[in-house]
Amino acid sequence: MQGKHHGEYKVPGGKLVVVDLDVTGGALRDVHVAGDFFLEPDEALDAIDAALEGAPADTDARGLAARIDAALPPGAVLFGFTSEAVGIAVRRAVAQATDWTDFDWQIIHEAPQPPALHMALDEVLTAEVAAGRRPPTLRVWEWDRPAVIIGSFQSLANEVDPEGAARHGVTVVRRISGGGAMFVEPGNTITYSLCVPASLVQGLTFAESYAYLDDWVLTALGDMGINAWYKPLNDIATDAGKIAGAAQKRMVAGDGAVLHHVTMSYDIDADKMVEVLRIGKEKLSDKGTRSAKKRVDPLRRQTGLPRAEVIERMIGSFRARYGGSDGAVTPEEMARAQELAGGKFSSPEWTARVP
Repeated sequence: MQGKHHGEYKVPGGKLVVVDLDVTGGALRDVHVAGDFFLEPDEALDAIDAALEGAPADTDARGLAARIDAALPPGAVLFGFTSEAVGIAVRRAVAQATDWTDFDWQIIHEAPQPPALHMALDEVLTAEVAAGRRPPTLRVWEWDRPAVIIGSFQSLANEVDPEGAARHGVTVVRRISGGGAMFVEPGNTITYSLCVPASLVQGLTFAESYAYLDDWVLTALGDMGINAWYKPLNDIATDAGKIAGAAQKRMVAGDGAVLHHVTMSYDIDADKMVEVLRIGKEKLSDKGTRSAKKRVDPLRRQTGLPRAEVIERMIGSFRARYGGSDGAVTPEEMARAQELAGGKFSSPEWTARVP
C-alpha cells in the first residue's frame, strides 16, 4: 500500500474526480484532488486536500467525506461532485483500482441464441476474464425466442405462471445473478453484459458499482434524447418510467471478475407480460404504481429509433468513451457454454432450485 497512488471516479451524471496521494505509515500524505467539477470558493480545494492529509488510509468513503465537510469554508458550493465522491476516488486510489481506459475492450454482438446459452455464456466469459484469458468484454445479446429470466434467489413458483408461459411459448431460465424476473421477446428487448476485472470496481461499494458500470449507457441514452438516470439499487429510469434493470454476480476465482448485465425494454407486450409473470402487490407498491403495465416505458416510444439503431448508437457511444474492438466467443468458450447450457441451465434442478 506504501507509495504513490492515483484514483479516479466519474460521478454518475456528474463530473470526474481525480486524486493523487502517497500512503506513508498507514496514513494519506501529499494529497491532491483535481477534476472537471466546479467548486466555489477557490480556496475550498485547498481545504479538501488539507482535510484528507493524515487521514488513516483505511478510512471509508463516508469517513473521508465527513472530514471534508467539516473543513469546507462556510457557503462552499460543490457542483458536479460531492465530498463523498472525493472519498470514493481516494478509496479507489488506495485500492489501486483500474480505469475503463486501462483495458483493450472486446465487443461481441452475435446472432440470436437460446436463453440457456446466454446464461451459460455470462458464466463462462466472466470466468475467463477472472482467469486473465479474456479481455474485459461488452456482449450485446440477441434472443432466438421469448423468455423469462428469473434471479438466482427467486422462487420459480412465485414469479412465473406456468400456464401463461406455456400458452405464449415462453422459455423460463434462471441466471447466476440476483435481482428480479425479466420478460423478454426477440425484437422487443435490448440486453447486454459487461464482464470486467474486479479491479475496475475496487474501492466501490456494491451499490456504487451499479451506478459506475451503468454510467456509460446513461450518456448513450442522453445522446438519443433520453434523460435517464440510475435509480438505486439496480434500475435505469426516465421521467416516463423505468426502462431497464441491472443485475450483478461476483466471481472470486483467479483475480476476480464482475458480471454486470442489463435488460432494457425497447418495446413490450404488457398484456402478455402480466399473463406470464406473477407481479405481486408489494412489488408494484414499491415501484410507486398500481399497474404492472405502467412499470416499464419502452425505448421505442422514447427514441423513435429502430431497435438496431439504438444498439448501434449504444455501442458507438461505448467505443467513443472507452475504445473497443470487434470480438467473438472463442470455440473453446462456446464449447464450455454449450455444455453448461445443455446441462446446468436447462435442468429442472437449477431452474427450480428455489421452488
